[in-house]
Amino acid sequence: MTEPAVTPAPSGPSLLHIADRVLGRPLLMHPGKVEVLLHVLEGRIPLGDAALAPLSPDASRFTGQISASRTFRVEGGVGIVSIVGSLVNRGAWIGASSGLTSYEGLAKQLTDAAADPKVKAIMLDLDSPGGEATGMFALAAKVREVAAEKPIVAVVNDMAASAAYGIASQATEIVVSPTSIVGSIGVVLTHLDRSGELASKGIKPTLIHAGAHKVDGNPFGPLSDAVRADLQAEVGKFYDQFVGLVAQGRGGKLSAAKARATEARTFIGQEAIDRGLADRVSTFEAVLASLQSRPAGRGAAASKIAPATTGTTPAAVAPDADVLATARAEGHAAGLAEGKALGAKEAAERIGAILGSDEAKANATLAAHLAFKISFGPEEAVHALIAAGRAAAPAVPSIAERAAGLAEFGAPDDFTAGRGRSSTDESWSKAVAEANRSIGAVGPMPTGNEHLAGLHARGGMR
Repeated sequence: MTEPAVTPAPSGPSLLHIADRVLGRPLLMHPGKVEVLLHVLEGRIPLGDAALAPLSPDASRFTGQISASRTFRVEGGVGIVSIVGSLVNRGAWIGASSGLTSYEGLAKQLTDAAADPKVKAIMLDLDSPGGEATGMFALAAKVREVAAEKPIVAVVNDMAASAAYGIASQATEIVVSPTSIVGSIGVVLTHLDRSGELASKGIKPTLIHAGAHKVDGNPFGPLSDAVRADLQAEVGKFYDQFVGLVAQGRGGKLSAAKARATEARTFIGQEAIDRGLADRVSTFEAVLASLQSRPAGRGAAASKIAPATTGTTPAAVAPDADVLATARAEGHAAGLAEGKALGAKEAAERIGAILGSDEAKANATLAAHLAFKISFGPEEAVHALIAAGRAAAPAVPSIAERAAGLAEFGAPDDFTAGRGRSSTDESWSKAVAEANRSIGAVGPMPTGNEHLAGLHARGGMR
């Protein structure tokens, strides 16, 4: 007897598996893709027994895998990881042949690329509407971790929405084409009320359960207000994590507040750059050529690649000299301004410390000289002031110095300073003789100023 032919179950996910991942679960997915999935699933989810097509390849095939082949493509020292199609948490899908790509598979590819010594940079080739929320955050953390070791450039070719954008946001740089669709930073959860469908077929399900919330969100009836509120709170938690993740990856380019302000909109090409969701416009080929021409380096320090042309001819692009020169000039100017401000502050503090010291009060002239004319520090200036002591009192001119050029005793009113005294003026001689007699002077009596000057020189006159 000839045995009946057995048709093998198709590979890849079945409708039931897709429905299990889409319905009643928070999704980071573009709303247009959700609508398509719901349209495909409409009326096609079996209610009774149904054969489940096996998922292939097996979800655990990466564990302990020993293989000489890579799990990703390499071109000229650049590892290329494709993120194409709808994204799911578990599964070994690393290409688009199944229609799904798993976070688990992508993580394996990134790990292998990071460990491969022949890979100096990584490109994420993105064309995905997003997918499951669970698992995306772990993969995004992996992208951020690897980007610290090797530059990762996310090339949106031509969609990175929701979960796909969450992954791209952790890359070193995001490059878009003029028609790339970027954004949809939001969360959606879909519930199908199938009670009408079941009633039309005469089916009335009964749910027997333990735990008040065990069957919350089941498809056999409408949502109660309490269950709807719980599901909304769950969506809100994922949303908070999502905008926080984007802000962490984009740094000052896109804050959490600005990410929320997008209200899950998508943006095309240059508008995505203007909103801080992307960095520049280029092509896949130009980015690849630029990365191939760069020397190997670590993370962000080696990540900046030349602004690419929008042409389609692959060509190595050298770093833009003008951009580098501008960056250096801006850095120099900023450093110079900061240095001047710091120097002025330190100078003011130094001068204030010197002039405000107790030692400066005793010798203000020297203190000012040390503060303004000599670059002494406060301690040095204080030591100098202590060594100098108090400022000496101004020297007092001698009597002879003060008398020189002045009118003499008994001089006529019209006798002016600087003209000398009259030799015939007897009143001056008499005054000098009287002064000498009063102090007991003996011997020949010098006349006039000569005697007074002599006394001053011998210390006999105060």
